[in-house]
Amino acid sequence: MSGEADRVHGTAVAVGNRAVLLRGPSGSGKSDLAFRCLGLAASPLVPDPVKLVSDDQVILNQEGTALIARAPPTLFGKIEVRGVGILEVDAVPQAELVLIADLVNEGAIERYPDPWPVARIKNFDVPLLRVRPFEGSSALKLVTAIRMAPLPRAPSKA
Repeated sequence: MSGEADRVHGTAVAVGNRAVLLRGPSGSGKSDLAFRCLGLAASPLVPDPVKLVSDDQVILNQEGTALIARAPPTLFGKIEVRGVGILEVDAVPQAELVLIADLVNEGAIERYPDPWPVARIKNFDVPLLRVRPFEGSSALKLVTAIRMAPLPRAPSKA
């Protein structure tokens, strides 16, 4: 590992080796949206299975020119499903963070992000998407965006 790891409040899911970090306050729907992503069936829009990286807390670390997301060991493979409990699900040990999704309930959502807005995290400019977590299409939109998002710009060496 290069650099110091940060632990952030959020949930991350991955398609292949590309991950999204879902951000929002407690109760905003991060785990619910991640759970719905995990349940998406394979299709031309979802050619690879969606797997959990981490729920509730995500460890971020720079490795070379990539920003890597992983779960704290005690949370690996576990997701909270409100009203049901803690479930064990398929998970990946790590994935490259390529997208941040801020969960919102109101306000404008850009129709065609070109260029994608970015959020700075650990000195990386990571593409940013605003998502309404409880829209019927939100899980499919999120998985599609993971596949389409440009790679984060790595910090420049000064």
